[in-house]
Amino acid sequence: MLELKNQITEALDFIRTKTKMLPEVGIILGTGLGALAKEIDSELIIDYKDIPHFPLSTVESHEGKLIFGKLGGKNVVAMQGRFHYYEGYTMKQITFPVRVMKALGIKVLCVSNIAGGMNPNYRRGDIMIINDHINMLGDNPLIGRNDDDLGPRFPDMSEPYNKELIRLAEQIAMEERIKVHAGVYLAVPGPNLETRAEYRMFRNFGADVVGMSTVPEVIVAIHSGLKVFGMTVISDECFPDFLQPVSVDEIIKAAMEAEPKLTLIMKKLIERITLKVIIDE
Repeated sequence: MLELKNQITEALDFIRTKTKMLPEVGIILGTGLGALAKEIDSELIIDYKDIPHFPLSTVESHEGKLIFGKLGGKNVVAMQGRFHYYEGYTMKQITFPVRVMKALGIKVLCVSNIAGGMNPNYRRGDIMIINDHINMLGDNPLIGRNDDDLGPRFPDMSEPYNKELIRLAEQIAMEERIKVHAGVYLAVPGPNLETRAEYRMFRNFGADVVGMSTVPEVIVAIHSGLKVFGMTVISDECFPDFLQPVSVDEIIKAAMEAEPKLTLIMKKLIERITLKVIIDE
């Protein structure tokens, strides 16, 4: 864990040569969901390749940039592109940017992703606010020796997604007349999409959507003492009895079509985050 702490320090020291900004909110933008970055009044953009120990994104539509600026009146740092287990990275590599954002000063982490909808009430292009998750990745970023300076050995996961932030987002969606669901995100390693039998099994587990990201970052965020908010765009309908082949291009197209709604909710949510939410409910 000393090596991890040293890597965080090296990344932080490099970033501090570029900016002294103290971000309040960190943002992770998922596949096809990078347009929120355009809403940020950016002060600085750093390529991942220039930051010590940052992995490089290998996935289409992931820009690989760390953006510092203002959004909704708050200082933010946004990851335009994330890392996935199927890219061959370790869980500690995938979640390293969350550690760095915590060290930069964030108190809230907002994550977005796309996922297949298994709930029969969901349709392609719908938005789901994540209220819980299931980890089916077969790994965990906290495995190994724990550093108490970074977080507790056994972090509580009874509320991984902050209830007050969920309530605020639902209120914003209602005001803007945007239909949203609230449900459970299940993470798998990928990169293949699921079989009919797997969709049936995951639905029986209580999951509403299935994707290949987010859960590792959220686990580390909770371990670090951050408040977390998450949203999913339903990229395709995964109903076993009516399953149709789907391409990556179709998935990204669905994400981009729904993106303006997700961007609006996220922007207004960040604007309404108060000191009370950030520090203690």
